[in-house]
Amino acid sequence: MPAQLAPQITFDDFLAVDIRVGRIARAEPYPEARRPAIKLWIDFGPEIGEKRSSAQITHHYDPDGLVGKQVLAVLNFPPRQIGKFVSEVLVLGLPDASGEVVLLTPDKDVPIGGRIY
Repeated sequence: MPAQLAPQITFDDFLAVDIRVGRIARAEPYPEARRPAIKLWIDFGPEIGEKRSSAQITHHYDPDGLVGKQVLAVLNFPPRQIGKFVSEVLVLGLPDASGEVVLLTPDKDVPIGGRIY
């Protein structure tokens, strides 16, 4: 069965989504979340600063191994309350064969704060 594609968008629609690269500065388990998650503090550079995110990535990642990793995130969604934690950005990932999240990361180190194009 072919994959269901999302409706077509314009280039301006694409430009409206602010996806940037950041470096995980801190990560902690978030056992209070409804589904197992990790709290992330991501540095997007001096112009944007540090943003927080709650990510359901516990299957493939542990907090200690995430520090220093570059990740892609959507920065212009409104903040979202996840239990007692406010998630400010949406970290991006793809499902593996079992549906577990694998983070989207650049294959080379790039300057943090860079926007995709």
